[in-house]
Order: sequence, then structure tokens, then C-alpha cells
Amino acid sequence: MIRLNAQELRELEEKKAKGETREIRRNPLYFILENIYDTYNIGGLFRLADALAIEKIYLCGTTEIPPNTRIKKASIGTYKVVDWEYRKSVSEAIDDCNSQLVTRNFSDTNAKLQVKSYKLQVIAVEQHSQSIDYRKTDYRFPLALIFGNESFGIQKETLKFADQIVEIPMWGINKSLNVIVSAGIVSYWAISKL
Repeated sequence: MIRLNAQELRELEEKKAKGETREIRRNPLYFILENIYDTYNIGGLFRLADALAIEKIYLCGTTEIPPNTRIKKASIGTYKVVDWEYRKSVSEAIDDCNSQLVTRNFSDTNAKLQVKSYKLQVIAVEQHSQSIDYRKTDYRFPLALIFGNESFGIQKETLKFADQIVEIPMWGINKSLNVIVSAGIVSYWAISKL
């Protein structure tokens, strides 16, 4: 498969981008972003989503959407090759994921890929009294990972939609990690369980 550098991605036409990526086997993973404030973080999450070949990103609430200039810059054009949609709320995004699963058979795309169920597992990545270490949960696919606002995290009402809440252990004095770093750690760990 052809890999494109940053300049090639930035210059890639959107129509051509969708055609170029049609052949890529997508992993049964979804990112649901709730009220992400920093557009550079959003762009970075598109870049991560492309690296992981995830199914789709849902941008929810006050999260900016492409073609925002800073998202375009930070994503190096990957917003053109990663499927994404805007939804007002996380619950709408979860409903959309579930409706797509009815017609999608992930195991058809590659004999090596075995999806254990067609029920979407929803995991919130958040520091919470009920969260567990991200390495100790049982990841099932298809999987949606929810990431929240850089300052306030995931809304309490949204956590009710999660089957599990996970967090990354912190050993220093800093309480949290950047949302892109957190997404990278948890999503690569989850994909390794596929």
C-alpha cells in the first residue's frame, strides 16, 4: 500500500482521498469526541485515527469540525481520509454506530479479523471513582472510545452510556495527560487485543 507524507496528504484532493482509502481494511473502532476544545487536538486525533485505520470519528457537542484551518493543519490532511460525522450528542453518535453495525460484517474484510459480537462496546476514557486501569478491561469489538474536554473531561450524563470507564495510571504530580496522548495509549492497547 502507498503511504503518503505530510505534504502529499495536505495536497490530496478530497474526492481522490476517499477513493485511495477505500481498499484499507478498517478496524472496528470508533472515536467519539465530546466537547474537545483545542482544534490542534482534534487534528491530532484525526491523524491518530488514520494511523489506526479506525472506522469513524464522531465529533459531538461543541467540538469544531473540518474544514477548520487549525484542524486541517494539525491533521496534515488526514481529515480527508478518515470517515467522520458531527452529532449533537454522544448518545446520537452511539445510536448511529449501532445502526451501522446491523448492516456491517467486519469479519468479511479479513479472515484474520474476528469480531466477537455485533453489539457495540462503549468505553469512556476518564478519571472517575468507578474507573479501572485501561490495561485491565476486556476490550470487545466493535468498540467505541469516548474522549472528553481537555479541562472538564466527559460529562456525567455521558458516562451513563459507557459499559466501562477506564483511566491511565498517573505516578507523578500531574493529574492528567493530553487527550491525544491518552487516546493513543488506550486505542493502541485496545487494537492489540483485536
